[in-house]
Order: sequence, then structure tokens, then C-alpha cells
Amino acid sequence: MSSDLIGERAPGFSLRDQDRRVVTLDDLQGAPALLVFMPLAFTRVCGGEMCEIRDNLEVIADTGAQTVAITCDNVPVNAAWAEKEGFGFPILSDFWPHGETTRAYGCFNDKLGVPHRFTFVLDEEGIVRDVISTDSLGEARKVRSYVDALSGL
Repeated sequence: MSSDLIGERAPGFSLRDQDRRVVTLDDLQGAPALLVFMPLAFTRVCGGEMCEIRDNLEVIADTGAQTVAITCDNVPVNAAWAEKEGFGFPILSDFWPHGETTRAYGCFNDKLGVPHRFTFVLDEEGIVRDVISTDSLGEARKVRSYVDALSGL
């Protein structure tokens, strides 16, 4: 399960963001990072969560951390969502091979073909230090839990 990754190096990835730039795990080295797995773009709960991150990006950045969201939606969908909502952080597409990175992190929902609602808190060396999740796709994570986890690094 995803919590088994705590204390381990995060699985590597190479995914395109909403601007078609390739982002890798190695690109995130040198600073703590949040990897926020989002089930579906343009949905109520995911939109609310992402807007809460957007509205608190400075608070997260004050901890020294970078924020990256990962969806199984394709790049054009992520680009449209980022443009519509003004997200100032990368939204990576794990569309093809479908969910490969999400599976590596142990949070792929096989029944729905989307990520479960998991966030991985990485230290500056890419080691998973905490996993924040909810029990339901309909339940949002709270930005406060991210800031608390990052403050403990």
C-alpha cells in the first residue's frame, strides 16, 4: 500500500505538465515536494482541493516546498483546467501508459481508472516522509495537513 513507501525513495517518473514540459522526480530534488494525486479534472471535490492549494500556494511555498499535482487525465485536459482555474503549479499527466506512475505509488483505483486521493510528502532528497489520504474519493484533503507535514521535515 502507499504508506509502505514511507522512508523509501519515491518512485521515479517522467511526465508532461500542462505546458507539455517533461517533469521528472529528479527535477524536484533539492527542496521538499508535495505530489498531490488528483482523481479527475473539472469535478467538484478535485476542483475545490486544487483551488484551495492555489489559494494557499504561498503558505506551502513558505515551508520551502514545491507542489505538483498528478492526474490520469491527458495533457490538453490538464491545460484547460489549469488555464480556467489559474493554477500556478505543474499538473502532470499520467495518461499513457495509463496510470503507470500512479500504480508505482500504489494509489491507482483499478475500478475507476483514476488515482485514489493520496498526497506524498517528499523531503529534499526525494524520500517519502508522509502520506496524506482520505478514505473516499468524495472527501477532500486539507491544505493544513500538508503544511503540518512539511513543517515536520
